[in-house]
Amino acid sequence: MAETLEIVTFRLKPGTEAGFVGNNGIMSDWLARQPGFLSRDLGRREDGSWVDVVRWQSMEQARAAADRIMTEIGDSEALQAIEPASIDMKHAEVALSR
Repeated sequence: MAETLEIVTFRLKPGTEAGFVGNNGIMSDWLARQPGFLSRDLGRREDGSWVDVVRWQSMEQARAAADRIMTEIGDSEALQAIEPASIDMKHAEVALSR
């Protein structure tokens, strides 16, 4: 079972940026309760897009959480701020970590 990185890039809907980071507590709390969750880093790129990197104990756990998140907290302000058409989610097995 290899640790897995979930790399999600996205853009926000106009007018939602100001409170986005502050509204992310619900997502961080939800992730922390998921089986296999290890860590999360959220960053904003110079072009205004965002990158969310979540580390999981396994690919299966990462995919299971991705399948549940919208059903369980999809109506949260943080998730509602994301432009759905801009979401790009990829997974990668960790090959090197230090």
